[in-house]
Amino acid sequence: MSLSMYQASMPVFIRMLTNLSAVLKKGEAHAQSRKIDPAVFTGARLAPDMFPLVRQIQIATDQVKGCAARLAGIEPPAYEDKEQSFADLYARIDRTIAFLKTIKPVQIDGSEERRVELKQHDTTVVFKGQEYLLNRVYPNFYFHITTAYAILRHNGVDIGKGDFLGQ
Repeated sequence: MSLSMYQASMPVFIRMLTNLSAVLKKGEAHAQSRKIDPAVFTGARLAPDMFPLVRQIQIATDQVKGCAARLAGIEPPAYEDKEQSFADLYARIDRTIAFLKTIKPVQIDGSEERRVELKQHDTTVVFKGQEYLLNRVYPNFYFHITTAYAILRHNGVDIGKGDFLGQ
C-alpha cells in the first residue's frame, strides 16, 4: 500500500499542531502556578538571535497552511502575525487546524509533481510537490515546533517527549 500526499501531510500536521497546543497549555499552566507573567514565556527565546516562542508558532502554522494551499493549488490564507498571548496562539493553531480540515484528499493527492513556487525576498524557489513537502515543509515545521517545545522546557515547564508526540 502506498502513502498518499494527503495522508503524508494533513493528518500529520493536524496531530502535531494539536500536540503543540497541549504543550503550550502546560506552559501557560506552569506560568500561572508559579505566578510568572505569561509574556515571559511567549517572549522567551533560546538564544538572543533566535525568534521568541510567539514567532516559532507563527512560522510553524505558516508552513503547514502554506503547504496545504500550495499542494491543493489554492491561495494560502493570510494571518496578521499579531499574536502575543497564549490565547492568541491557541486561536492561531485552531484557525490553522480548521483550514487544514477544509482540504480534501482529492485536492492534495497527485500533487507529487505539482510545481510549487516560493517567493523569498528577491528570488523565487521552485519545487515539485513531494520535494516541497518532504524537504522544505517537514524540516521547517518540525524545527519550529521543536524550538517552541525547547523554549518552554528550558524555562522549566514540565514537559517531555511524550507531550511532543502526543502520547
